Amino acid sequence: MTTLKSKLKEDLTTAMKARDELTSSTLRLTLTAISKEEVSGKSARELSDDEVQKVIAKEAKKRREAAEAFARGGRAEQAERERAEGELLDAYLPRQLSDGELDTIVAQAVEEARAAGAEGPRAMGAVMKAVNPKVAGRAEGGRVAAAVKKLLAG
Repeated sequence: MTTLKSKLKEDLTTAMKARDELTSSTLRLTLTAISKEEVSGKSARELSDDEVQKVIAKEAKKRREAAEAFARGGRAEQAERERAEGELLDAYLPRQLSDGELDTIVAQAVEEARAAGAEGPRAMGAVMKAVNPKVAGRAEGGRVAAAVKKLLAG
């Protein structure tokens, strides 16, 4: 069992003993998503820590999107719960890059692409290909794409 998955299970046990309903339900749903990912495909397999991290990131993103939807729908109480679940899951993820750090990484990749002869909006694919491994798990794809577009356009 991976260390991140075992940490989730330990924290679930602790939350259940403390009768922390929010934490225990959130971790249960996350562990279920991890198990579902492990058995998807042609054969069952154990996920690596990186793969577990991706599942947690996907679950946290779902919570943020649901919180926004509930807030727009006037259901503040449900939106607050979704936000709390998202923040709880964020604790298991690496620290997110600040806008300045992300812009620095993107600027380096844009310069590399320009040196290789790629210019303007057509360079988007080359820049994204260079940036994604550097920011993996530390910035959402939409945020990265927006930063790349901004630098390529300006």
